[in-house]
Amino acid sequence: MILFVAIFIKTRILWAFGLCIRESEWEERRGFLASAAKTARNVRVMKLLLNPKSAKSAAFAAVIMAFFAPIVASAEGTAIKPVNEILTQERRLLMALGTNRAKKIAGIGSKSVIRIASWSKPKSQKPKVKVAKAAAPTGGSVVTSFKQLNSVPKASGGSEWACLTEALYFEARGESFKGISAVAEVIINRKNSSKFPNSVCAVISQGVGGRPGCQFSYKCDGHAEVYHEPKAYARVAKMAKLKLEGRLEKVTGGALFYHTTAVRPSWSRKFRRTAQVGVHLFYKPS
Repeated sequence: MILFVAIFIKTRILWAFGLCIRESEWEERRGFLASAAKTARNVRVMKLLLNPKSAKSAAFAAVIMAFFAPIVASAEGTAIKPVNEILTQERRLLMALGTNRAKKIAGIGSKSVIRIASWSKPKSQKPKVKVAKAAAPTGGSVVTSFKQLNSVPKASGGSEWACLTEALYFEARGESFKGISAVAEVIINRKNSSKFPNSVCAVISQGVGGRPGCQFSYKCDGHAEVYHEPKAYARVAKMAKLKLEGRLEKVTGGALFYHTTAVRPSWSRKFRRTAQVGVHLFYKPS
């Protein structure tokens, strides 16, 4: 008996929410329900039915009608007959939908039917905040950070690119973006200077096995140039390509020389310091 009453109430509540009911039918049903409420002389019920100000009040009205329908029918069977026909039609429509489909439309899961009325209250929705992604650098645009560098395609190139990539890997792979860019800038500045060889590879190899000695220490440390850090290599390879394309900012003030803060070579006293980037100090002739 309790199960039957629960199903009966649930059917009325679904009807109150307007499931499977076209808006054009509502006016007709209001007339039938008004007639039934008037016959029962229940003014409060009639007002509730004729003025459903919210989904909650409509659901409550349906629950009341579920219990008062037998009383109204006994008072005047002919007046309630159209209402019974409408409810019968609604049951058929709900059955045609199937249990799962009806539950999905009504938003009913395993929760109690008694809580349906509370679902009618509008829930506050938090605005969705879209996180702006860093714009991918377009062809020819200057790249200024590792975040932008991540959007740059995998790099490849000729011998000049390979030599610059090698120098950046062994000289500055642990530096910041600006630090790696600074070392690359010195190499390019030397290539463009009349006082140094006119190619990147020649600049990097200058002094190997002769005077005035290696210009880049990793060339004379006795170890083979082997890349043990693939991620670091991929990063400096991109920066080498960008530098050759002129897509990295100039940060050294035209420097031709540099050394780390861990040493103080004698030649540093002869030149003017132009910048310090990370652990490197940069100089150019006065």
